[in-house]
Amino acid sequence: MKAFKAYDIRGVWGTDLNEEIAYRIGYFLPEVLPAKTYLVGRDMRLSSDTVFANLANGLRDRGVNVESVGLSTTPMIYWATAKYGYEASVMITASHNPSNHNGMKISAKDAKPVGYDTGLNKLEKLVESDIKPVPVDKPGTISEINLYSEYVEFQQQFMGNLDNLKVTIDCSNGASNIFIKRLLGETPYYINDTLDGRFPGHEPNPLEAENQEQIKELVKKNKCDIGLLFDGDADRITFIDEKGQFISPDLIIAFLGNYFLGEKKQKGIVLQDIRSSRAIQEYLGKLYNAKVETWRVGRAYAALKLRELDGCFGGELAGHYYFRDFYYSDSGIMAALLVLRLLSQFKAQGKSMSMIIKEISGYHNSGEINFTIEKKKEAMDAVRDHFMNLEKPERFLDFDGYRLDYHDWWLNIRPSNTEPYLRFLCEAKDEKKLKEIIETVTKIVKANS
Repeated sequence: MKAFKAYDIRGVWGTDLNEEIAYRIGYFLPEVLPAKTYLVGRDMRLSSDTVFANLANGLRDRGVNVESVGLSTTPMIYWATAKYGYEASVMITASHNPSNHNGMKISAKDAKPVGYDTGLNKLEKLVESDIKPVPVDKPGTISEINLYSEYVEFQQQFMGNLDNLKVTIDCSNGASNIFIKRLLGETPYYINDTLDGRFPGHEPNPLEAENQEQIKELVKKNKCDIGLLFDGDADRITFIDEKGQFISPDLIIAFLGNYFLGEKKQKGIVLQDIRSSRAIQEYLGKLYNAKVETWRVGRAYAALKLRELDGCFGGELAGHYYFRDFYYSDSGIMAALLVLRLLSQFKAQGKSMSMIIKEISGYHNSGEINFTIEKKKEAMDAVRDHFMNLEKPERFLDFDGYRLDYHDWWLNIRPSNTEPYLRFLCEAKDEKKLKEIIETVTKIVKANS
């Protein structure tokens, strides 16, 4: 089925996902994730109430109780799942996808993610099967609970004194609106700060340049120190510096080290994804003698790996940030509070956000380049072979596409898990070298398309 992805269930409502499918997901979920009670939250999309009703009915017909928190961010569901000992939870959301999409993010006990390799594959087969649901004699119940106050109280511990900062926040008409003003008050400049599943301001994908235009202009107009841009369900966040420039999200991993490794003096490995800048290791290694581990892209892998390593925090190029203090899960709001806390301290020392980011990285970066081709594996292998035949890399990783690290540059090429793309990214100390790598890879991929 089109809606079942590597990390979650997501697709066009009414086409890839509908009332019957939502019901069958609820009905068969207990076979994949047995639990007497499921915690369920939902975002503000126009179809989310309908998805909830059908999912809940499916669960009830298996005798499972549903505890609903109503409107929620995805991270709040992760937090509540682990904190209150739920054995299973579902967040109804399509995250950063357009308004006509919906989906579900499923978690097991301790907020461990359920991905395609860890249960969604089995669920997909059951939903697609000819098995006819037969309701139990004693259906489960649906009850509502309110965890807002507890969640806000939890997040408040990460706040610092922000009196010296001017901040613009773009909530993307998404779920961050539920909590952000409760935490930061009315002092920041807000845009798209109403819950609206139609996303009238712009689509809720903070990585797309066109969705950054509003906040970039407002940061400069309001002479702010930083801009915050959330996605639809608030599990991701991106940042704009005081010059109105987009900050590559992987560099924020290095920046956050100043809190966990510096201020809090925590011990543990830092996690980055395979696309992340080498500057992270260089910066954190120099300041804190930190060890940085590289792993696969996606929450279904990152959250489990951080837990396995007992790492203190980590992040991804896509703007996900994972924290041991957040049950090894990701939270856009927690990342926002920590970045603001640190920036306030740096500003008191006379440093702006752009100055700090410049200190972190001296690399030129290609940004993610997408190739639409059929023969992904052949093209990837051709790129790998070309460079390895020229020179043996200092490091070679092959668990999520390929990453080749050389002395003063590196590249990663990998197939998308959710879209029909071959994704390419490279970084070099020298801009001329960067352009040369991009041109070479483009020619190789096109020759193998």
